[in-house]
Amino acid sequence: MASTFPETAISTERLLLRPFEEEDAPALAGTMDDEAVRCWTPVPHPYTEHHARTWIRTTAPEDRARGRGIAFAVTENLTQRLVGVVRLQQTDWRLRTTEAAFVTSPWARGEGYAPEALLGVAQWLFEDRGFERLELRTAAGNTAAQQVAQKTGCISEGVLRSAGTVRGGESGDGTDEEVRTDLIVWSLLPEDLEIPAPRTPGRPADDRRATRI
Repeated sequence: MASTFPETAISTERLLLRPFEEEDAPALAGTMDDEAVRCWTPVPHPYTEHHARTWIRTTAPEDRARGRGIAFAVTENLTQRLVGVVRLQQTDWRLRTTEAAFVTSPWARGEGYAPEALLGVAQWLFEDRGFERLELRTAAGNTAAQQVAQKTGCISEGVLRSAGTVRGGESGDGTDEEVRTDLIVWSLLPEDLEIPAPRTPGRPADDRRATRI
């Protein structure tokens, strides 16, 4: 199979996940220039439309073209507003594994959009792209991200001690001081979503069906 992700769109019950467009820059800047995002991610602060346009024009396309991953603009079906971002990174094409990172726009938090988007990406990865493992890593103090992982059906596998950094001492105190933090590792496998494994010749077909959003 190809060692790059195709440009594609994924539909769920309430969302459309699609490639980023130039017109998304203002909404992306507004999403990323948020105190919680600044605390838990390494994005520039303040995050401007210039940062957003550079990422949309150059960084995200290069990551996809080089096989590193893919980024989706998560939009609301009814309004077309940007709900957030789901990004696949650290992709291993031999092992068919990748890591997901997500950000939710401040106005859209608490609506269940993040787990819905992640489930849509997971089903696409497992059913259409033949991947075997989706991984998430959440900072120890980021309880909101941990709840998203749990709602998606991810399994907590353990803790990577002092494996990441956060800004503001995990408390969102408004500073840019970086401190080290533990990372919780989560995983999602095809069997966790009841997606059947590829059929083996001479073996009866598995009649299970993938869970649909």
